Amino acid sequence: MVPDHLNRVWLKARDRLRRPGAGILLGTTSTLLLVLSLVGFSAEKSTEQGARKPSLLDLLDEVARDAEQKEAPPGLPPEVPKAASWSSPLARQCSGIDQSMRKRLLSKRRKLAQLRQSIPADPTNYGDRFRSNPWGQPIDPAPRVVVLHETVYSLTSALNTFLTPHPRDEDQVSYHTLVGLDGSIVDVVDPLKRAYGAGYSAFLGEWAVTNSEFDGSVNNFALHLSLETPDDGQGRTGNHSGYTAAQYDALALVLDGWLERFEIDPAAITTHRHVDLGGARADPRSFSWSDLQQRLAALGTMCHS
Repeated sequence: MVPDHLNRVWLKARDRLRRPGAGILLGTTSTLLLVLSLVGFSAEKSTEQGARKPSLLDLLDEVARDAEQKEAPPGLPPEVPKAASWSSPLARQCSGIDQSMRKRLLSKRRKLAQLRQSIPADPTNYGDRFRSNPWGQPIDPAPRVVVLHETVYSLTSALNTFLTPHPRDEDQVSYHTLVGLDGSIVDVVDPLKRAYGAGYSAFLGEWAVTNSEFDGSVNNFALHLSLETPDDGQGRTGNHSGYTAAQYDALALVLDGWLERFEIDPAAITTHRHVDLGGARADPRSFSWSDLQQRLAALGTMCHS
């Protein structure tokens, strides 16, 4: 319904348009009135709703979907294999903060939007978060665990993989965000979407089966971040020289934002090595939890009760 004040505008305009020579204004005026009507309606609607900011559940309702309506597979969903317990290396910290580090990180946080680059993965390499499994049972799509990875090869190589279409399910792969050796941040998949970062995986005895032809994984409720591997670790097993200070800065800033936005406990930051149920993953190798602890503490993330 068009608001009363816009109806009055329309009546005045209509009278003017009836005068000789006013025909040329008809298209422009009609378009203007349509825009005004939409603006008025939007303002009226915002006032009625109190301009409420969408909650996480609202956003997930927009991007999460039920499992495709097919005939339910026979039997019951597979049970989650017994997974290793997780004891987070991160600890609550409210004191002993490195003030120079805090100043540096807060300065970077203010510029974070300008420092990030978005290079979306090919649509075959990510998907929606599901609200139900193939058996019609509800599953929670809200992100609640962060899985850390490494690229094994260069960041450019990882990006090329994500940008390449992969029609076969078994070839599809992606992370939400990549962090380069120079501290660059590249967002590849929207956090509200499901990245394919860990195949056969579980965390704290939980996984989600979204395709009855595959085992479950944490992907439906996980956020995935991968650190670029240094040159001496590319394609090799064992340890390497580790990640740069710039990478740990960028990692902490991305995690700080995710933890706040999705209300995730820092104890739910884990590794691909831990969630992998096949025992084939070792990443991120040579990762320093103490370097991450210092930075999250400097940002105030580790002082929440």
